[in-house]
Amino acid sequence: MKTIRFIVLFAVALGHAAIAHAEFRAGIAVRVVTPEPLLPVSGGVGPSNPVTKKHGDLTVRAMVLESGGTRVAFVSTDFLGFPAALGDRVRRQVKSIPATHILIGATHTHSAPDCYGFPNGRGGTDADLEYLNFVCNKAAEAINEAFAGLQPASLRIATGKANGKIAYNYYAPQLYDPRCNVMQAIGRDGKPFATLVNYAIHPEVLGSSQGVLSPDMVGPLYDRIAASGGGTGIFMNGAQGGMVTADVRGPDGKDVQTWDECRRIGHLLADEALRIVGGAIAQKEPKIRCAWRDVMLPVDSPMLLAIMKMSPLKLAKPDEKSITTRVNLVHVGDAQILTIPGEALPNIGYYLKRKMKGQHNFLFGLTNDALGYILTKEDWNSFERYNYVTRTSLGESTAEILIRESMKLVEEAADK
Repeated sequence: MKTIRFIVLFAVALGHAAIAHAEFRAGIAVRVVTPEPLLPVSGGVGPSNPVTKKHGDLTVRAMVLESGGTRVAFVSTDFLGFPAALGDRVRRQVKSIPATHILIGATHTHSAPDCYGFPNGRGGTDADLEYLNFVCNKAAEAINEAFAGLQPASLRIATGKANGKIAYNYYAPQLYDPRCNVMQAIGRDGKPFATLVNYAIHPEVLGSSQGVLSPDMVGPLYDRIAASGGGTGIFMNGAQGGMVTADVRGPDGKDVQTWDECRRIGHLLADEALRIVGGAIAQKEPKIRCAWRDVMLPVDSPMLLAIMKMSPLKLAKPDEKSITTRVNLVHVGDAQILTIPGEALPNIGYYLKRKMKGQHNFLFGLTNDALGYILTKEDWNSFERYNYVTRTSLGESTAEILIRESMKLVEEAADK
């Protein structure tokens, strides 16, 4: 009789464990990575610029989702870019989530230390390798804490146009994507505890030449989300190449590059994101699937090839003229998330979203890698206006290869 009772109790316990394992859970964590003392900041290829003060703190943020035993982590870092060489350092410190399920992106602030190892014109680089190792450790800590803090949740997912003066295309003002994708985790108490905002924009209100270290407008975005009851914010950039930047145009035609302008744009985007997601119906048990594909890209740009080979981070092997990067396709509920390892121009972003199969299609730009601008072969080196983006892109075949391989992921997922 005791044996039968034990078997019944054991079976019940197993049943409860299986239910708990299958239920959707979410967690989020933050680490501050502001360097002390302050370090020079990088706005792109070349020497970094010295700073004398800061506005806000640089952070790394991790949002972990789990359903049916499948886990994914979305990680946002307040830097110009976060190359795969650094991302892999982070992944090696995380045992609870497969490395291929950890998506690490950069907000693209132009007011943070160099993560590439750009040449400084003096035979070296301004990248601080000890600091970058510290950042990687903190990012891993954030992922591990978010996993440890997983809690039962539902998920609101929404897409809508972000209204107001937020972004524009410096090359062609109306050629940008005004849509904002939002994913919000709701606790059992009915309150949001995490809000992910996916929007295409260069956070360069301040830029790299003002002597200021800052998360730029992303910092005030986070502050506003928290103050407005959205919980902890996390920002993943979109297809913001060519130059989809913060709309800081003043009435006199001059750019307004102040911390108050950072606050205006960050607060407005936060308000719009919360408005967009506010009316969404919570998905109680959203399923998660994660697929990936490693893609080899030729490096045709002599400048980028030299930078990659000379970087102390070993971004490319000395005897090779190609680089391998990872593209992820993640399904969460009725959303699809596709990663882009650089700054895709908005026409590429529109095309990918149009071909994706989700009700809500997210593009995580500058994620898993940071390989410069990505433009179509038709645009590459075709217009004087695109001279800079051509020089700072891998080559004319990059977009074609990425689109082809990304669509394979999308079609394979549709067949399952």
